[in-house]
Amino acid sequence: MAQTPSSESRQTGQQTSRLDQLKQYTKVVADTGDFSAMKQYEPLDATTNPSLILKAVQKEEYQSLLKKAIEAHRGSGETDAEKVDHIMGELLVLFGTEILNIIPGRVSTETDARFSFDTAKIIEDGRRFIRLYEEKGIPRDRILIKIASTWEGIRAAERLEKEGIHCNLTLLFSLVQAVACAEAKVRLISPFVGRIYDWYKKSTGKEYVGAEDPGVQSVGTIYAYYKKFGYETEVMGASFRNSGQIVELAGCDLLTISPELLEELNNNHDPIERKLDPEAAKAADVNRIELDESTFRYQLNEDAMATEKTAEGIRNFAADAGKLEDMIRANLV
Repeated sequence: MAQTPSSESRQTGQQTSRLDQLKQYTKVVADTGDFSAMKQYEPLDATTNPSLILKAVQKEEYQSLLKKAIEAHRGSGETDAEKVDHIMGELLVLFGTEILNIIPGRVSTETDARFSFDTAKIIEDGRRFIRLYEEKGIPRDRILIKIASTWEGIRAAERLEKEGIHCNLTLLFSLVQAVACAEAKVRLISPFVGRIYDWYKKSTGKEYVGAEDPGVQSVGTIYAYYKKFGYETEVMGASFRNSGQIVELAGCDLLTISPELLEELNNNHDPIERKLDPEAAKAADVNRIELDESTFRYQLNEDAMATEKTAEGIRNFAADAGKLEDMIRANLV
């Protein structure tokens, strides 16, 4: 279901912005923890991660959420480690709950990146988030649990999906990861366009523009594979470096976009056209991939870019989760 142009655009009769044109083909998602940006650009869904929450919680207007999460566990009799862990979960869910008061759709909340290779702990973390949301009256169909696209993460998502807990598989850089996610019947994947672009630009020294961008090509291939073989898993392009990458993926199921690029698209009125179409994708020249664990691991290992960027993403998210925990500890005293 595409979004309709904003009420502001319709009322003023102005030429339709690129953002509103995009919404006719693609569900637009806000890639931020900033509530004001969501109110301004009217996305359908929103995604968060530890890095975005760390950035948001340092702003004065969001300090109240940190204080609220801390007060909920002050004097609880828990050890310091237990307190920090529980406050962290509470904080992420408080952000998600506030976001759901703004947007009509779903919010993605990320599991601890330090669990990326531990299926049982990922499952436990996902269940905890759902429990916390449900305690606040939020139904699970409005939540996506974000999990890194490791073999262990995909297995955890498969189990959670069977329990009616829908997942967003993130840090995804390759077709083999995408195929494994589809076979596990996860609800949504987030292939990282910009980080793929970064890797190829650094390794080749070449600037990629438009349809030749390897990040754009990766999402296009995944989209075609899913549509040709009838997978229901949604494709949400993520991690954009410029609006040109977004325009090249108009028609993708969803695109999650930073406030800076949402603003750029909103201020640009040049026409855009649909680039990804489900019917055209069904005719794509792609072959079905058969996977088991050893095949998955070998093929991912053979893809230097995907291996390096997945590992780097896990390290960075884990580091920011640690910084967020340090901030919580500093405010506990």
